[in-house]
Amino acid sequence: MCDLWRNTTDLTVPRGAIAEQIDYALARLPPARHVKLYNSGNFFDAKAIPVEEHGAIAERVRSFRTVIVENHPKLCGEACVRFRDLLDARLEIALGLETVHPEVLPRLNKGMTLDDFSRAIGFLLASDIAVRAFVLLRPPFLGEAEGVEWAVRSVEYALSLGVGCVSIIPTRGGNGVLERLQKSGHYAPPKLQSLERALEASFEIARRRPASPRVFADLWDAEKFSECLDCAPRRVGRLAEMNFTQRALPAVVCNSCDTR
Repeated sequence: MCDLWRNTTDLTVPRGAIAEQIDYALARLPPARHVKLYNSGNFFDAKAIPVEEHGAIAERVRSFRTVIVENHPKLCGEACVRFRDLLDARLEIALGLETVHPEVLPRLNKGMTLDDFSRAIGFLLASDIAVRAFVLLRPPFLGEAEGVEWAVRSVEYALSLGVGCVSIIPTRGGNGVLERLQKSGHYAPPKLQSLERALEASFEIARRRPASPRVFADLWDAEKFSECLDCAPRRVGRLAEMNFTQRALPAVVCNSCDTR
């Protein structure tokens, strides 16, 4: 349901390969204050990124204010703290919550429970490590309205644990599994209007939290979730502006599809 699988390898990468990849990327990117190290897997899986490489990685990102990595909740432990201590930057770890739906989460084969997620959040925050979370909009086995409802519930749950940032991700096909579920009637892509509704409702929840958390709509290929070519660019533009301002904007009115 995300694109991690596209570049995941079956073997541990050779020693020094990851540091070389970071050097290659930083030499071609403009200056920035924040960096995300995206490794098509879990950063603290020692078979994916050997612990011996952490020092070289930390050395290359010393100039950044924030370093963000992705990880599985069950792999959040002392290795995270040791890597934090290697950095001059603030470490932020992104965790996939996916959904709090009690029947859907086990069927996603995530290999975790809500208790696992909660324990990981508690450990990371107590270790002065910032946390962001990913929530799926309309994962398999949910209808359109249910998809919005449970995405918002999932955002609320993450924020209640102290997560500082949540991204709502429309569930995307592409790896064959969701296509098979779609044929059997267990999955359909969410609508762009549903992403709008989920973000608007999540803003209301975030506004009630004292720490001013942020909520974002993931807009990668977002126009593909629209059934109307006329209003899709305006809807995506509205969502992009809402991501930046963290507030709801006037709704898009479309005469072609007669929606607001």
